[in-house]
Amino acid sequence: MELLCAAAATTATGELWVRAGGIGGGFSHESENDLALMVTDFWESGSAGADSWCSTDSDSGFSDLAHLADKISFYKRSVPQYESDLMSVVHSLILSIKETDLHFVKSGSCNASCIRYALVKLLRLSGYDAAVCSTRWQGSGKVPGGDHEYIDVVNYNNTGSSERLIIDIDFRSHFEIARAVDSYDRILKSLPVVYVGSMMRLKQYLQVMVDAARSSLSQNSMPLPPWRSLAYLQAKWHSPSQRQFNPDEQNFTTAYSIDHKQCRGHLKRLQSSLHSEMETDRFLKPINNDSSNRRLKIERHRHSSLRGL
Repeated sequence: MELLCAAAATTATGELWVRAGGIGGGFSHESENDLALMVTDFWESGSAGADSWCSTDSDSGFSDLAHLADKISFYKRSVPQYESDLMSVVHSLILSIKETDLHFVKSGSCNASCIRYALVKLLRLSGYDAAVCSTRWQGSGKVPGGDHEYIDVVNYNNTGSSERLIIDIDFRSHFEIARAVDSYDRILKSLPVVYVGSMMRLKQYLQVMVDAARSSLSQNSMPLPPWRSLAYLQAKWHSPSQRQFNPDEQNFTTAYSIDHKQCRGHLKRLQSSLHSEMETDRFLKPINNDSSNRRLKIERHRHSSLRGL
C-alpha cells in the first residue's frame, strides 16, 4: 500500500510539474528550479488534494464554467477589424513556415524561440513593426519568478499614437491544469490556438481562465496553484520587456541539425492545431450566417404581416 501511495504521489507531482510549464513557456533554468520546488511544496503540504479526483462536473461547478465559456465565446467574436486582419495574416504566415526556416537562436533549450523569430521575420517583410519580446520578473511572496517570450506588433494610428498587439504562439499551454473537469477542458480547447490581440483583451482572457481553473480545481478540493494565479500569468506579458528583431549574433547559426527535433515537432503540432481551428471556424461561419438570414426573413415576414393588419 505504501508503495502504491508513493507511486501515486510521484505521478501526481510529475503531472503538476508538466502542467506548470507548457511547451513554449520560455522558462529559464533558474525559474524551472523555482517552479520545481514550488510544485513539490504544493504536494507535500497537502494542497494537491490527493484524496479527491474527479473529471466530471458538479452541478454548481458546471453552471459556473458554462457562464465562463459564454464569456470566452463573446471575447472571440468581439474583435476589432485591425486585430482580425492581423490574425489572418499571422495564421497564414505560421502555416507558411517550413522546417528549414528554423535556425538556432540561443544556446541551451530553444523553447520555440526559432519559430517566433521566423514569424517576426515574415511579419517585418510584410510591413509590420514586429519583434520578439522577452520578459523576466522576480518572485514575490507566493508568486514565483520566471521569464517568458512572445511577439508584439506596434500599430501606429493616424493620430500619431500607437498600440501594442500581442502574439502568443502557445496560448493554451498557459492554462493547463492537473485533474481538470470535463467542462474546463472544453473551455481550454475553445481558446485561440494562437493569441493575437490587444493587452486589454488578453487581460479579459486571463481573468476568465483563472476563474475557470479555480472552479475546476475546487471540485477536486484543490486550491489554485501559484503558477496559475492571475498575478503570475499577468507577469508574463506585463513585466518590462526587451524587443529584438533578430537573435543575438553570438548565438545565431544557419546550421540545421537534429538538435532542432523538438522545435520541428512543435511547429508541426502548431500548424496542425491552427489548421483544425481554421477549418472549424470556416465550417461554423456559414451556419451562423444562415441563422442570421433566417432571423432576418422571419423579422421581415412579421413586419409584413403587421402592415397587412
